[in-house]
Amino acid sequence: QVQLVESGGGLVQAGTSLSLSCAASQSTSSRYSMGWFRQAPGKEREFVAAISWFAGSRTAYADSVKGRFIISRHNAIKTVDLQMNSLEPEDTAVYYCAASLKSDPRNSPLEYNYWGQGTQVTVSS
Repeated sequence: QVQLVESGGGLVQAGTSLSLSCAASQSTSSRYSMGWFRQAPGKEREFVAAISWFAGSRTAYADSVKGRFIISRHNAIKTVDLQMNSLEPEDTAVYYCAASLKSDPRNSPLEYNYWGQGTQVTVSS
């Protein structure tokens, strides 16, 4: 069992940056690919970014955040970060961290085995 806890959400203005962090409960978190998803009110959960677990980490991004968001992982301290730049009001959502037993980055929530509780990000215009 892997427990994930997100932090770093908040209320920011459009055009600014915010960094989210996801802390995993087990040292074996280094063997999971990790992803970030988000869900806005009335919408389905959508893929944001993902990163593989091995040393030469591969990453994947949704088109809507490509070039603005950066995902990174730090296996030694069991965290995965999401640096969000040039935030837009459309980025407002609850952001979830997830862990997958698959080794490569995955963009479907169905391929993730563990989820955090989420952290709210609100971007004002």
